[in-house]
Amino acid sequence: MTKSYIALAGLALTVGMFHPAHGQTVKMSTTQGDIVLQLDAAKAPKSVENFLQYAKAGHYDGTVFHRVIEDFMIQGGGFTPDMAQKPTRAPIPLESRNGLSNQRGTVAMARTMDPNSATAQFFINLKDNTFLDAANARDGNGYAVFGKVVRGMDVVDKIKGVRTTTKRDAQGMPHENAPAEPVIIKRVTVEK
Repeated sequence: MTKSYIALAGLALTVGMFHPAHGQTVKMSTTQGDIVLQLDAAKAPKSVENFLQYAKAGHYDGTVFHRVIEDFMIQGGGFTPDMAQKPTRAPIPLESRNGLSNQRGTVAMARTMDPNSATAQFFINLKDNTFLDAANARDGNGYAVFGKVVRGMDVVDKIKGVRTTTKRDAQGMPHENAPAEPVIIKRVTVEK
């Protein structure tokens, strides 16, 4: 299996790098419309700082929502339209026990089977997915929520309805549930 993330991932901040950003918002401009996220640095400081570092570095610009599963989640932040995986920084520690729940409209870090493997990929929950919370997760770890959609849930719902297929990357590895027509994240802008 390649580094294509199994379900979802996480974010990080090193002690001493913390910048208070409770209520920080970012605008994600996509080919389907704009999505505005409010980040919760008080409860998920490492995840928020990690996400903001990727956003400010332009990492998300030109990536796609590469995994769309109707009535579950939409995942993005790691692949270009041709399914090439972008390089990332070191993974961050899992912050899934922060009191935030994987409810409809929340954004969480994607990760592999390793709980502390989240890098740049994230997902937006399309419904209440509380089975992804640490308290309910089969692996006992869950997925770290670090914010929520405050504007543009209609855009998220539009993305969930796109036709999906299996796409192959340059190495021939299959990526299931990929939009047939790429849903591109044109730019992620830190608003305040």
